Order: sequence, then C-alpha cells, then structure tokens
Amino acid sequence: MGDCSRPHRLRTLDCTGSGGRCPLIEGGLCVGDLRVLVAEDDRDLAEFARTVLSRRPGVTVMVATDGREALAAVDRGDVDVLFTDIEMPGLTGLDLVGQARRRDPGLPVVMMTAHASVDYAITALRSQVDEFLVKPVSAAQFRSCLDAMTTLRHDRDAAGARPTVLAIGAHPDDVEIGVGGLLAAHRAAGDPVVILTLSRGARGGTADDRQHESLAAAELLGARLFLEDLEDTRISAADPTVSIVERVTREIDPSIVYTHSVHDRHQDHRAVHQAVSVATRRVATLACFQSPSATVDFQPNRFVPIDGFTDTKLALLECFGSQTGIRDYLEPDFVLATARYWSRFGGGRSCEPLEVLRDTSGLISPGRSGRTTAAHEHSPTATATERMTA
Repeated sequence: MGDCSRPHRLRTLDCTGSGGRCPLIEGGLCVGDLRVLVAEDDRDLAEFARTVLSRRPGVTVMVATDGREALAAVDRGDVDVLFTDIEMPGLTGLDLVGQARRRDPGLPVVMMTAHASVDYAITALRSQVDEFLVKPVSAAQFRSCLDAMTTLRHDRDAAGARPTVLAIGAHPDDVEIGVGGLLAAHRAAGDPVVILTLSRGARGGTADDRQHESLAAAELLGARLFLEDLEDTRISAADPTVSIVERVTREIDPSIVYTHSVHDRHQDHRAVHQAVSVATRRVATLACFQSPSATVDFQPNRFVPIDGFTDTKLALLECFGSQTGIRDYLEPDFVLATARYWSRFGGGRSCEPLEVLRDTSGLISPGRSGRTTAAHEHSPTATATERMTA
C-alpha cells in the first residue's frame, strides 16, 4: 500500500498519510482555486466524494454521472483534477481518460473501481492513470489523494517550460540500461521524463513479471510509462510501431527523444530505431543509446557525464529482478565499468554514450566528441541539458 504524499504511478493506495505538503497547501488548507470533477454513476458515492472534497477551502467539486457529461466538462476547460469510475454509461472511464488526456495532457487522473484485480490495474496503467483506488474509498483516502493530485497538477504546470524527454525501448529495461543515468539527471533537473516500452519482453521472462518491473522502475525514476504489447522479437519497423510512437509523440510533445541505435545485433532494436526515426521526424533532438547487443559500428559522438546518478541507475536496474540473475551485463560492476570506460571521452568519472542524429534546437551539440572541459558538467547541480550542451 502506498502513501499519497507524492505522486505515484498506478498503485492500489491506502492514502492515509501525507508527509510532504502540496505547494498550494498552507496549514493543511488549499489556498488556490482547484476544480475537481467526480465522474461516478453511483450517486451515493458521488455525493460522498463531493462532500468530502469540497471541505477543502478553495476547492470546487462538480459531479458527472456519465462519461459524456464528464468529457463535456473537460472540453470546456473546467477541470483541474479528475476522479472517475472505471465503468460508466455513455463513455467508460478508460475512454474518458484517453480523450481527456488528448485535450489536457497534464490532467491528474484518479481511477476508482470495485475490482482490485491486476488486470484492471494494467488496463488503467495503459490509460495513463495517476492513481488507482479500490472501492469503498474512505474520506481519508479522498482527502490525501486530493493533496497528491493538487501537487501533481502544480508540478506539471510548473514543468511546462522544461523540455519533455521521451525514451523509447523495444523491451523492459532497454532504456534503463542505455540512458538510466541520463534520465535520472533529467528528472533531477526538473525535466518531465516519459518511457515508451513497445513490448513486455515475453521471450526474456514472464511478461507479467517484466511488466511490473517496468512499472517499479518508472515509479522509482518519477517517469510516466507507456507500456505496449507488441510481440517480442517480431517488432516491425513499420506499423503498428510507427503509429504507436506517433501517438505518444503527439500526446506528450517531446523536445528530446532517446532510442536504440541502428548499429545493433537485435532485430527489435533495429526495427525500433527505424520506426522512431520516422515517427519523431519533427522532434528537435534525436539521440541513440548503446545496448548490450550494440555492434562495433556503434559510433557515439557525445558522452554525457552521469556522475552523481550511477547509484540511481543501478537501483533502476535492480527493479528488473527477473533479469539480473541471468544477464551478466546487468551486474553492477559491469555497468559501472562501462560508464567508467566512456568517461575517457566525456570527462567526469562515469559517462553514457550517445549517437546524436539530429539536434536542430542545439540541446545536444552533434559531432563534438573528445574530452569535455566545461567545469559545470562536473557539478552535481548542473542540469541534464547543460551537461549535453557544454
């Protein structure tokens, strides 16, 4: 069970504590205007939620008893936080979330359901729900989750000026291996990070295990996770892969994309590289990371110091317990030695290498191999973008 004192990604929550405070909360009271929509066809529960949530000063609560009515409120721009049932007449909660996300990508969403099964949690995850609550929901859960969603709304609004980072991998753990340290640096700088994993990696282990491992790693990183279900070892370089990447790209509007290199022995990695190159052609910056299956033709032209973030990278890889015992390249000594090797070219003590294919906005200076000399790249307070542009 989790604590709603900070945003979690899709967990069944017991939201009874709130150690951290929302930036909009002073003395336990909300001092900003917040519009909450409760979409629930059970009128008794909807009224209970309205009563509890509206006790927060500055909070206005609206109730919709079917999905289409709720979507109309989102269309009007009247909603800052959405609580929705998963099953409703007119438009299901999952359909509502999908359409609401297209209209307001930063909208915090809490999904409520009477079903506590893993299947429902997985479905909600794929719909990009921020919280998952099992009925009956207590007053304490509603209050604490409202605090968490208020914080999340504030953080997403504040992050609007930061570059959104999209990391795309064929299988669970691909992006964490390739750019886990760099993604941790982005998060430390306040950059929103999104991970798109195109398959559940069934050939490398139990799909359900790898799915939950991906979720755990994303939560540890503080990243948003899109988890697709393309067939492992048979990912296409065309559709549906291109369409999936285009859909996610439209929704989050990234400034930077990291993905596999074409110089790789694994057919899925090469296919993902080709699909991403097409689907993200309008994104300013595209860079490719090294995979354990990369060939000797992998030619990085940028070496990003990850000093201060190697522990986080190792913690991310530890989330993939089904793989750590059978993949030598996930051993901590191997990971650290690889990062140490690349520091020969990038400065610092640990680096992750990138093949920069496109950087029209100057976020990464292409073609600048060799030793980095900028002193601020070695500062623990340097942002991830600063590390790349020096």
